[in-house]
Amino acid sequence: MHREQDNEHFHPYDMTHGHLGHNNPRPAAQWQTPHAPHDHEHGAKPDEAEPDFDLVEKAFTDNFPNAPDPTSFLRLAGIPFEATAADGRRLQLLRVTQDNRVDIGSLTPHLGGETFRYDPLPSAMVSRRQSLGFVYFDGEGIRHLSFAEARALSGAASEPT
Repeated sequence: MHREQDNEHFHPYDMTHGHLGHNNPRPAAQWQTPHAPHDHEHGAKPDEAEPDFDLVEKAFTDNFPNAPDPTSFLRLAGIPFEATAADGRRLQLLRVTQDNRVDIGSLTPHLGGETFRYDPLPSAMVSRRQSLGFVYFDGEGIRHLSFAEARALSGAASEPT
């Protein structure tokens, strides 16, 4: 019996049996990991329901400072002016903050960790980061929320008067 005549024969390049290949499309995966502030909670995840959420946040960060009507821009982005936090406290939006950072040097610890080496970065390796924050008042103090956290707040956005 020849293998060519066998209906159950093996094709080494056949991708129809559950193997992934260039003919089996799947959604693109984001490999970028945006920089998070040092006080950022590592367990918090960006809005997983929205693909390319980091690009949505970047578009907001790039365009909000030049928006002719910031309150309308916030409404379009789904940022509530008043909302209820997960702990039940009422929050009122006070401020949108943006911070620009440019990393121009690196530190490398020497063996033992007590000394280090400093190297200025060549221009091709300089990194630029923008951070975005939303400052809410909760009745007792200030809360700093990320873009994803502000969008996830419960409660309808109210119109500023």
